[in-house]
Amino acid sequence: MAAEAEPAGMRTVQRAIDILGLFDENHPALSPREIVSASGLPKTTVLRLLGTLRLGGLLWVDEHGRYLAGPTLLRWSRLAERAWRLPPAARAVLRDLAAEHKETVHLYVRRDIHRVCIAQEEGPRALRQVVRVGDELPLWAGGVAKVLLLDASEALLRRVAETSPYGPAHLDTLRGWIEQARAQGYATSHGEREEGLSAVAVPVRGRGGAVVAALSFGGPSTRFTDARVRRFADGLSAAARELTRAGLPFEG
Repeated sequence: MAAEAEPAGMRTVQRAIDILGLFDENHPALSPREIVSASGLPKTTVLRLLGTLRLGGLLWVDEHGRYLAGPTLLRWSRLAERAWRLPPAARAVLRDLAAEHKETVHLYVRRDIHRVCIAQEEGPRALRQVVRVGDELPLWAGGVAKVLLLDASEALLRRVAETSPYGPAHLDTLRGWIEQARAQGYATSHGEREEGLSAVAVPVRGRGGAVVAALSFGGPSTRFTDARVRRFADGLSAAARELTRAGLPFEG
């Protein structure tokens, strides 16, 4: 009986997570009707899940009957911030890198078929790529994706390809990009995910040699000339080695 109930229980948990995922900076409060529409779930299911999430303090209801992030998330956010906070030596690496190359630097980790920005240091230029800490992006394109997938299994690559705008046929392209990144030691992208944006990324390896993160510069393509890309790659690679020596709180 327990084995038969497990899939339904897992489905319920996933649906609850999906509902929480509807809230972001652009949608800090949502009405039940908006949640039903955005989730595609039956109204009765949504109302049941909202009641459970509210009971657990993960959601709250304002005076207008809209749902918003609940107080329990305050404790979880503190725990997450503490767990993912870079040590001072690693933070200094990012600051020095942004100051030297005058570009915004990001540190990403892979979460299944997505990449999540866990640290950022803004460059001094007014025109720059805007990716905030906590932002989640796809893995089917981009310099960061190519290095985060260096150790990926064939099954994972297939799932990433299936989520791309190009479908399963994108698998061969992913394989080619990854092999090129492995041969070069870094990866580049120009307008692959968004026109006019470029990136250079290198893998950050743990002490055991596995890829644990990706360090990257991102910005307007006009600034990512061949000569600058080579300098960026050299600077990022040296910084990645320093990060490995400094140690990362999430490694392992």
